[in-house]
Amino acid sequence: MLNSAISKQLFIMLLLLMFISLGLLAVLEGPVDIALTNVLTIIQAEFFNVSDSIIKWQQNIIIDVRLPRVLIAMFAGASLALCGLVMQGMFRNPLASPSVLGVSSGASLGAVIAIYFGFSLLSAWIIPLFAFIGAGISLSIVYRIASNQGQTNIATLLLAGVAISALNVAATSLLLALSLSNWDVARMIIYWTMGGLDGRTWDHVLIILPVVFSGFILLLFYSKPLDLLLLGEQHALSVGVDVKRTRRNLLIITTAMVGASVSVVGGIGFIGLVVPHILRLILGPSHRYLLPACLFGGAITLIGADLFLSLFFKNSAIPLGVVTAALGAPFFLFLLIKQRVVIN
Repeated sequence: MLNSAISKQLFIMLLLLMFISLGLLAVLEGPVDIALTNVLTIIQAEFFNVSDSIIKWQQNIIIDVRLPRVLIAMFAGASLALCGLVMQGMFRNPLASPSVLGVSSGASLGAVIAIYFGFSLLSAWIIPLFAFIGAGISLSIVYRIASNQGQTNIATLLLAGVAISALNVAATSLLLALSLSNWDVARMIIYWTMGGLDGRTWDHVLIILPVVFSGFILLLFYSKPLDLLLLGEQHALSVGVDVKRTRRNLLIITTAMVGASVSVVGGIGFIGLVVPHILRLILGPSHRYLLPACLFGGAITLIGADLFLSLFFKNSAIPLGVVTAALGAPFFLFLLIKQRVVIN
């Protein structure tokens, strides 16, 4: 674990440099090779009004295809990691995450409902709205089941999350089975549940960017209350933290962020579990450092997973959610063994 403030700040700067490098590499990677100088020239011409001779088809690939994909991976990965960090801090448990507590599956169910009943055709914002509602309802049920007289039972919380996740998955599977007679609808549902970045445009960026950016800014104001919640609810109350209100506000913020992420990238699991836990081992419990670290760490993880598929599985249709689950599930089992979770 890093002890000094300077070493922690340098580590965060290292994550920032890794994020920039990986993002640039992801923009360069694709079926068509485009030189780095051309990419930089295209970006300068598009966003900084620099007049340079550019090749039109290369500009279309970079601006309309690759750059939105990288930005969405960045915001979605950052969102899931930040939400996992907040949930682990609120409930003082390294096993808490959007996927484990039923938030991600609830958001997916909401998006699938919007697709199945045709509401998604009305507006681009319908799926994010339904995803937010689904995530909020799921988390509210889990939290209500696990809470009693202001106290939250962690074992009950995890069990309720598993149960609600199973219920959401069952409902999603039911809608998928009912939609098989309409292949277009069924294909869209499968597409969302597996998760991915294919076909993402600037419209999707505009959906996820304001929610994640504003959510991150709001979470920065809760870094100190989160530190106090790690010491226990009674300790937080004794130093003036309104635990009930703080948790409610944090749940609203994280629900909005997860809903926006799932509505754009679909079911991407385990980033909210793995990334915060690893960074907490490196940086310690202070959310002052963990919040920006998870911002970059989550982005690095999802961009890296997508880049891994692009480099080694170019001709396959492996969903991005499969890669994150394949990496995250063994880590989750490792945490269970390490924590010696025994439920009597």
